[in-house]
Amino acid sequence: MAEDYYKTLGVRRDASQADIERAYRELARKSHPDLNPDDKAAKAKFQQVQKAFDVLGDTEKRELYDRYGSSFESMGAGGPQDATWGAGPGAGFGAGAENVDFSQFFGERFGAEGVGGLGDIFGHFQRTSGRRAAGASPRKRTRGEDILHQVQIPLNVAVGGGQIQVTVQRRSGKVDEINVKIPAGIEGGKKIRVRGQGEPAPGKGTPGDILITVRVASHPFFTRRGRHLHLKVPVTLAEAALGAKIDLPTPTGTVTLSIPPGTSSGAKLRVKGHGVTSKGATPGDLLAEIEIVLPKELDDVDREAIEQLGKRHPQQPRADLRW
Repeated sequence: MAEDYYKTLGVRRDASQADIERAYRELARKSHPDLNPDDKAAKAKFQQVQKAFDVLGDTEKRELYDRYGSSFESMGAGGPQDATWGAGPGAGFGAGAENVDFSQFFGERFGAEGVGGLGDIFGHFQRTSGRRAAGASPRKRTRGEDILHQVQIPLNVAVGGGQIQVTVQRRSGKVDEINVKIPAGIEGGKKIRVRGQGEPAPGKGTPGDILITVRVASHPFFTRRGRHLHLKVPVTLAEAALGAKIDLPTPTGTVTLSIPPGTSSGAKLRVKGHGVTSKGATPGDLLAEIEIVLPKELDDVDREAIEQLGKRHPQQPRADLRW
């Protein structure tokens, strides 16, 4: 009995493309081999889900599947073997994009430091046609298809660089593990081109590439703004009032930050050269925004001391507030 791709993804036949993609992502996360190393059936389930999405995720293929069922792949000239892959929103993924070639890094072992615990290293697979001469027939194409992939990496990997391993499932059903070098300073939305690792070409043609779109996960403390990093730094009332030297973590190691006496919350202190560093660009800075943390419990002596301080140094901090 032919497989029901809608049933495989757990969606209705009238489901929207967004619903299909949402169902695919959820099932792919649950069954991905990297996240289920002890489940021998995970790989087969992942391949089944990927196969269903390869059809239902493409509007042209889905229309043919709805009309002819699973036999649509054996149709003649109207079948998908003559269709132009990637004619939808993903077409031209690499055209005019800023691509980075890291094929020279193949064969390196996957670095355990910093990236080994990634739970979201797999992405949304799509495919786009390989380059060919204008007007050439798809059957005469001499270059394999490109594979589009998305990967999410932590901010510290995006800033400092590293190496990740991505799982690629090919149209043949074969699953490959590809090591990919992440350059230091890469921004979210940029693309990495891994040459020669896409779909094989007919005959002795040139294999396609893998085009990886990089997404950067948010960090619990640091925020990136261009080449600069922003960090909210909690300090005590005494450190802010009297001044202090405190240690701060940065991408290049721990540095000492001097807090001038009388520093207020919201003040930004600059640590030059400890922001984002990328090849050929001037290193950014780290901007430390001070946040004064008051004691949660104050006794009568504390309150009296604060009251006396306020009387000795009267202020009007809200004098400039306007509607």
